[in-house]
Amino acid sequence: MAKFQKYFFQGLGPLTAFLFWWGVELDKNNHQVSLMAGIGLWMCIWWFSEAVDLAVTAFIPVIFLPVLGISDVKTTAQQYSDSIIFLFIGGFLLAFAIEKWQLHKRIALKILAIVGTNPRTILLGLMGSTYLISNWISNTATTMMLFSAVLALIHETKAYINEGYKHKFAAALLLGLAFSATIGGMATPVGTPPNMYFFKAYKEAFPNNTDLNFLQWSKIGYPISLLFLMVCYAVLSAYFLKKKMTLSITRSYFKEQYQQLGKFSREEKWVFGILITCIALWFTRADIDFGRFQFKGWNGLFLKSKFIDDSLVAMLAALALFLIPSHQNKGQGLLVWEDAKKLRYDIILMFGSGFALAYGFEVSGLSSWLAHSLEVLKGVPVFLILLGICCIITIISEFASNIASIQLAIPVMIALQKELNIEPLLLLIPATFAASLGFMLPVATAANTIVFGTRQIHIKDMFKVGLVLDVLGILIITTICYLSLH
Repeated sequence: MAKFQKYFFQGLGPLTAFLFWWGVELDKNNHQVSLMAGIGLWMCIWWFSEAVDLAVTAFIPVIFLPVLGISDVKTTAQQYSDSIIFLFIGGFLLAFAIEKWQLHKRIALKILAIVGTNPRTILLGLMGSTYLISNWISNTATTMMLFSAVLALIHETKAYINEGYKHKFAAALLLGLAFSATIGGMATPVGTPPNMYFFKAYKEAFPNNTDLNFLQWSKIGYPISLLFLMVCYAVLSAYFLKKKMTLSITRSYFKEQYQQLGKFSREEKWVFGILITCIALWFTRADIDFGRFQFKGWNGLFLKSKFIDDSLVAMLAALALFLIPSHQNKGQGLLVWEDAKKLRYDIILMFGSGFALAYGFEVSGLSSWLAHSLEVLKGVPVFLILLGICCIITIISEFASNIASIQLAIPVMIALQKELNIEPLLLLIPATFAASLGFMLPVATAANTIVFGTRQIHIKDMFKVGLVLDVLGILIITTICYLSLH
């Protein structure tokens, strides 16, 4: 039966694509919209069913975007090497160093000694910490920063969790890390790229408006993100952490294990120093507008400040790990190239396919077709307009990056605002929040991709939990924005 299902979904993917390519016309003036929709549905069917390896599904854009005349091979292939891929690589190399020198174990045992042995408390402590960090740096950087510690938490506790629940506990912690990093980014203007892009676009489109600053955003961002964080915790707990799940161990065990690690080795100190430096550089890279006070980021020291992003910081940290000599392994660095061979190139390929898919959505006109479908909302009550906007942008953000989603949505929202004669912020702010929703697919956000790469999360679980969170997130964003801005 399982083999039949596998072959069924292997065939259903291309069959659905062919149906859209030759039998469905979404836009009479642009057949590429239907062509791209077919590619997107094909990839979705293979992702959801896992009929083939996820990395194999990543081949589809680089083959069929050129074949169908949507984009040439060279441009499509370039999408597989977006700069964020190097943030991913650099972050993973830092994680390898943390793991190699046992620093992750020290961090994990310290966390467990503080939060205790209740699985729900451990999840809550992890999500709360991740949320606070992600208020100030990107969700990708936050996830990379805590990734090794979470894997160590899973490793340290798996021997003491009752049988049948080990996988569920691991999935809960990994998804809790990724999702709370995404949710934390909603709270402040600097927490995630869509927020920063929105600030820039709003000031350019409405230069005379003075109704938006760091404080004004946070007055809406924190209520939405905190409520959503609690909802996310409740959903993950209900789905993964059943009442029968227990940790048969006392808190003192973790304290004793931590003491047995002894003093920090020289290598641990170096790796920890590089980690802290990396975090500090991520925190202070960009300018932050607090309204009355503006913090100037260090990338302003360079002639082309826009050329600098978080990926450069991650790769600089990775370079340092290969250059700083190890005291224990004479003649070697803290990392050697043999360590780098553990990189998950299949996940990098899958991640790249997400960017290629997003690019295809944009150049084919499919994203614009989805966004312009919002024009049917004319004459509809404002609450329902906001609800429709959040739904459409959330759908786009599942397949396109969150920054691509908001770059597409902002011009449409500005045009729609003039047509409907609604306050700009009432449309633009919910749209920006909705661009950060993307919890169902591994390629929806970099944070999802990172944790999915551990092979400890079933895509069906991610899809079910993510669907619930997307729906609840849409309702939370719509309601709070409507009450705050209307």
